[in-house]
Amino acid sequence: MSIRVENSLVATDSSDGLVSIRVGDQTFGVPVLSVQDVISETPINRVPLAPPEVAGSLNLRGRIVTAVDMRRRLGMAPRATDDRSMCVIVEHGGELYALVVDDVGDVLWLEPAEHEPGPVTLSPAWRAVCAGLYRLEDELLLVLNVAQVLTLSGPPAMAA
Repeated sequence: MSIRVENSLVATDSSDGLVSIRVGDQTFGVPVLSVQDVISETPINRVPLAPPEVAGSLNLRGRIVTAVDMRRRLGMAPRATDDRSMCVIVEHGGELYALVVDDVGDVLWLEPAEHEPGPVTLSPAWRAVCAGLYRLEDELLLVLNVAQVLTLSGPPAMAA
Protein backbone atom coordinates (compact mmCIF):
# COMPACT_ATOMS: atom_id res chain seq x y z
CA MET A 1 0.00 0.00 0.00
CA SER A 2 1.27 3.45 -0.82
CA ILE A 3 -0.07 6.79 0.33
CA ARG A 4 1.04 9.71 -1.77
CA VAL A 5 1.66 13.07 -0.08
CA GLU A 6 0.99 15.68 -2.72
CA ASN A 7 3.25 18.70 -2.63
CA SER A 8 0.54 20.59 -4.51
CA LEU A 9 -1.47 20.60 -1.29
CA VAL A 10 1.00 22.90 0.40
CA ALA A 11 -0.59 25.39 2.76
CA THR A 12 -0.36 29.10 2.47
CA ASP A 13 2.46 31.12 4.01
CA SER A 14 0.49 31.31 7.27
CA SER A 15 0.95 27.66 8.32
CA ASP A 16 3.63 24.99 8.51
CA GLY A 17 2.78 21.55 7.14
CA LEU A 18 4.18 18.54 9.00
CA VAL A 19 3.61 14.84 8.42
CA SER A 20 3.23 13.34 11.88
CA ILE A 21 5.12 10.13 12.59
CA ARG A 22 5.53 7.92 15.66
CA VAL A 23 8.84 6.46 16.75
CA GLY A 24 8.45 4.60 20.01
CA ASP A 25 6.27 6.72 22.28
CA GLN A 26 7.28 10.02 20.69
CA THR A 27 5.52 11.98 17.95
CA PHE A 28 7.67 13.79 15.43
CA GLY A 29 6.84 16.01 12.48
CA VAL A 30 8.56 15.82 9.11
CA PRO A 31 8.19 18.95 6.95
CA VAL A 32 5.62 18.11 4.28
CA LEU A 33 7.78 19.62 1.53
CA SER A 34 10.50 17.05 2.31
CA VAL A 35 8.12 14.07 2.03
CA GLN A 36 7.87 12.38 -1.36
CA ASP A 37 5.83 9.32 -0.40
CA VAL A 38 4.64 7.14 2.47
CA ILE A 39 4.73 3.37 2.05
CA SER A 40 3.76 0.46 4.24
CA GLU A 41 6.12 -2.32 5.14
CA THR A 42 8.39 -3.31 2.30
CA PRO A 43 11.37 -5.69 2.07
CA ILE A 44 14.62 -4.03 3.11
CA ASN A 45 17.93 -5.55 2.03
CA ARG A 46 20.81 -5.34 4.50
CA VAL A 47 23.86 -3.38 3.30
CA PRO A 48 27.25 -4.71 4.49
CA LEU A 49 29.46 -2.21 6.38
CA ALA A 50 26.73 0.44 6.43
CA PRO A 51 26.47 2.80 9.40
CA PRO A 52 24.47 1.23 12.26
CA GLU A 53 21.47 3.52 11.61
CA VAL A 54 21.10 2.25 8.05
CA ALA A 55 18.57 -0.56 8.01
CA GLY A 56 19.50 -1.32 4.39
CA SER A 57 18.11 -0.41 1.01
CA LEU A 58 14.81 -0.92 -0.73
CA ASN A 59 13.49 -0.74 -4.26
CA LEU A 60 10.91 2.00 -4.81
CA ARG A 61 9.54 1.87 -8.34
CA GLY A 62 12.96 1.02 -9.76
CA ARG A 63 14.98 3.43 -7.58
CA ILE A 64 17.31 2.24 -4.85
CA VAL A 65 16.44 4.01 -1.59
CA THR A 66 18.58 4.02 1.58
CA ALA A 67 16.46 3.02 4.59
CA VAL A 68 17.29 4.69 7.92
CA ASP A 69 16.01 2.98 11.09
CA MET A 70 14.70 5.94 13.08
CA ARG A 71 14.65 3.96 16.35
CA ARG A 72 18.36 3.28 16.01
CA ARG A 73 19.05 6.82 14.75
CA LEU A 74 17.36 8.26 17.84
CA GLY A 75 19.00 5.82 20.27
CA MET A 76 15.75 3.99 21.10
CA ALA A 77 15.19 0.30 21.78
CA PRO A 78 14.73 -1.74 18.60
CA ARG A 79 11.18 -2.64 17.58
CA ALA A 80 10.04 -6.21 18.13
CA THR A 81 10.56 -8.37 15.07
CA ASP A 82 6.80 -8.88 14.63
CA ASP A 83 5.95 -5.16 14.93
CA ARG A 84 4.93 -3.48 11.70
CA SER A 85 6.69 -0.42 10.40
CA MET A 86 6.16 2.19 7.71
CA CYS A 87 8.55 4.22 5.57
CA VAL A 88 8.42 7.95 4.98
CA ILE A 89 10.30 8.68 1.76
CA VAL A 90 12.21 11.96 1.87
CA GLU A 91 14.49 13.64 -0.62
CA HIS A 92 17.79 15.14 0.43
CA GLY A 93 20.67 16.18 -1.80
CA GLY A 94 19.05 14.67 -4.87
CA GLU A 95 18.80 11.22 -3.23
CA LEU A 96 15.79 9.41 -1.77
CA TYR A 97 15.84 8.04 1.77
CA ALA A 98 13.26 5.96 3.64
CA LEU A 99 12.79 6.88 7.29
CA VAL A 100 11.63 3.62 8.90
CA VAL A 101 9.11 4.60 11.58
CA ASP A 102 6.52 2.84 13.73
CA ASP A 103 3.50 4.69 12.34
CA VAL A 104 2.49 7.62 10.16
CA GLY A 105 -0.34 9.94 11.14
CA ASP A 106 -1.87 12.95 9.49
CA VAL A 107 -0.55 16.05 7.80
CA LEU A 108 -0.81 18.79 10.40
CA TRP A 109 -1.02 22.45 9.44
CA LEU A 110 0.34 24.46 12.37
CA GLU A 111 0.78 28.17 12.92
CA PRO A 112 4.43 29.29 12.69
CA ALA A 113 3.87 31.56 15.71
CA GLU A 114 3.28 28.42 17.82
CA HIS A 115 6.67 26.96 16.88
CA GLU A 116 9.05 26.83 19.86
CA PRO A 117 12.75 26.02 20.14
CA GLY A 118 13.67 22.61 21.49
CA PRO A 119 13.74 22.43 25.29
CA VAL A 120 17.12 22.45 27.03
CA THR A 121 16.12 19.18 28.72
CA LEU A 122 16.10 17.39 25.36
CA SER A 123 19.05 15.01 25.05
CA PRO A 124 21.96 16.36 22.95
CA ALA A 125 21.44 13.56 20.41
CA TRP A 126 17.78 14.48 19.91
CA ARG A 127 18.50 18.22 19.97
CA ALA A 128 20.93 17.68 17.08
CA VAL A 129 18.16 16.28 14.84
CA CYS A 130 15.22 18.43 15.97
CA ALA A 131 14.28 21.86 14.70
CA GLY A 132 12.01 22.83 17.57
CA LEU A 133 8.56 21.71 18.65
CA TYR A 134 4.85 22.37 18.69
CA ARG A 135 2.60 21.82 21.70
CA LEU A 136 -0.38 19.70 20.64
CA GLU A 137 -3.43 19.09 22.82
CA ASP A 138 -1.97 16.11 24.68
CA GLU A 139 1.68 15.85 23.64
CA LEU A 140 4.71 17.57 22.16
CA LEU A 141 5.44 17.26 18.45
CA LEU A 142 9.20 17.45 17.81
CA VAL A 143 10.04 18.77 14.34
CA LEU A 144 12.72 16.71 12.59
CA ASN A 145 15.51 18.44 10.70
CA VAL A 146 15.76 16.00 7.77
CA ALA A 147 19.29 17.09 6.79
CA GLN A 148 20.53 16.42 10.33
CA VAL A 149 18.69 13.10 10.59
CA LEU A 150 20.50 11.97 7.44
CA THR A 151 23.93 12.93 8.81
CA LEU A 152 24.88 9.37 9.66
CA SER A 153 27.72 8.14 11.82
CA GLY A 154 29.61 6.33 9.05
CA PRO A 155 30.41 2.64 8.70
CA PRO A 156 31.39 0.65 11.78
CA ALA A 157 35.11 0.15 12.34
CA MET A 158 36.60 -3.01 10.85
CA ALA A 159 38.05 -5.53 13.28
CA ALA A 160 41.79 -6.03 12.86
